[in-house]
Amino acid sequence: MARRQVAVAACAVLLAVSPARAGETGIITTQKLSWDLADRLAAAAVRICAARGWSVTAAVVDPSGHEQVIIKGDTVPLQSLSVSYRKAYTAYAYGMTFDKDTISALIAAKVTGPPNGALNTIPQVLFVPGGVLLRRADRSVLGGLGVSGAPGGDLDEACAVAAVKEVSPRFH
Repeated sequence: MARRQVAVAACAVLLAVSPARAGETGIITTQKLSWDLADRLAAAAVRICAARGWSVTAAVVDPSGHEQVIIKGDTVPLQSLSVSYRKAYTAYAYGMTFDKDTISALIAAKVTGPPNGALNTIPQVLFVPGGVLLRRADRSVLGGLGVSGAPGGDLDEACAVAAVKEVSPRFH
C-alpha cells in the first residue's frame, strides 16, 4: 500500500511541474524586475550621467511595455520624461523583436521601419539612441531602460549601457 501511495505522489508531482500541464491552465507567467531592482537601475543611470555632468531622466519599462520606474535628475526639461519612456519602450519592443540590445543597434541594422517612416508615427516609438533592452544572462527579456537629457542620444545610451552593466549581475 505504501509503495502505491509513493507512486501516486510521484505522478502528481510530475504532472504538477509538467510544462504541458502548465499550459493547460491558461495562466502565463512573466519574468520582470522587482520594483526595487528597477529603481536601482534607473537611479544608476541618473547617477552615472550626473557624474558625467548631465542631468537626465531614466525610465524602466516592464515586459508589458508599461512604465515601471521613472527617476528624473534635478534639472531635466519636461520632455525628457516622455522621451525616456519612449526610448525604453522602443528598446524593449523592437530590440526583443529584432534581437538587438540597443536603439543604436536597431538604427545600425536599419530597423526604423519602412521607407515612409511609418513606425515612427506610433506614439510610443522613438528611434533615437538612449534605450537598452534588459536581458538576463540566458538572453531572456525583462524590459527596457531609456535615458534622456544628456546633450546627445549617444551620451544617453552610454549612461544606460553603463547602468545595465552595473546592475545586470542582479538579474538572476
